[in-house]
Amino acid sequence: MTDVGTLTRADLAEALHREVGLSRADSATIVEQILTEMCESLSRGENVKISGFGTFVLRDKGERVGRNPKTGVEVPIAPRRVLTFRASQMMRDRIVAAPVA
Repeated sequence: MTDVGTLTRADLAEALHREVGLSRADSATIVEQILTEMCESLSRGENVKISGFGTFVLRDKGERVGRNPKTGVEVPIAPRRVLTFRASQMMRDRIVAAPVA
């Protein structure tokens, strides 16, 4: 991993190269293709579910009134689409069981 606590595209490609034995270029291409397909599916409004990992879910949030915490002035918040991630039970179990660094 390049940064402590951060997994990058390069890290994923390197792991694919190491574990599967593909060339570094082919590994990087596969990682890019997977991420591109995920992004395109989400942009079409589809959810992305990766079994044993989790689900990326799109939610439409309606317009609402917010408040500036500093001034207390009410401001309208426009409707928008947000992306959320819900970890699978298997992922949650692995995270809970992982030692704290």
